[in-house]
Amino acid sequence: MNANRVALVTGGNKGIGREIVRLLAERGHTVYLGARDPGRGRAAAAELSEAGLDVRFVRLDVTDPASARQAAATIEADSGRLDALVNNAGIMTEWGVETADADAARLREAYEVNVFGVVTVISACLPLLRRSPAARIVNLSSGLGSLTLLSNPDSPILDRAFLAYSSSKAALNALTLIYAHALRGDGIKVNATSPGMVPTDQNADAPFPRGERTTAEGAAVPVLLATLPDDGPTGTFRGPDTLEEVIPW
Repeated sequence: MNANRVALVTGGNKGIGREIVRLLAERGHTVYLGARDPGRGRAAAAELSEAGLDVRFVRLDVTDPASARQAAATIEADSGRLDALVNNAGIMTEWGVETADADAARLREAYEVNVFGVVTVISACLPLLRRSPAARIVNLSSGLGSLTLLSNPDSPILDRAFLAYSSSKAALNALTLIYAHALRGDGIKVNATSPGMVPTDQNADAPFPRGERTTAEGAAVPVLLATLPDDGPTGTFRGPDTLEEVIPW
């Protein structure tokens, strides 16, 4: 068994995911950097390792159950358990597409990563999480998936909502609540967070200003949720600026 706390971050080779990897490793975690592309994943892990951090690459395509099972097997062989799972991997499929023109194919593509991918990884990692005395699951969601905000006709968020992305994040929020209830008896805390609008490759083609938040600012609350104390919350939607900030479902 690894003496350090052990974490897995999906989509960890760039952007907010990579920053979450770095911050967790700086807290003394052994962090498995999950990435679909072996070249990019190994390069990112090597760069962080050269800075003296315990970061290890593991190939992980969240849309491939066999890949998720193999990643879990690697973590089990190396470390014996998993203390924190950060479901960071996500995609946007509809920049430049009007809502009325978004077809079911775009929804399937988004859901495959943003929803089904989360279930795939949690299912593969759950035996390892149950071996931890204080496991945490963090789902990277978005205010664009808040039904409360989307149902307010005066909310400015409606002008930035997308059929596939917003509905997939709303589904992810529902998963968060259901998993939080189901895993409460195991002592596993499950929470969602929004990193806010951080300029990344994912939103490079956004038709609106991407803001000036840094990746460190976007990663801060996810890291706090991944390292919650025993009296921390479960089944909540927090961020983007502080752990105390509650986003409406």
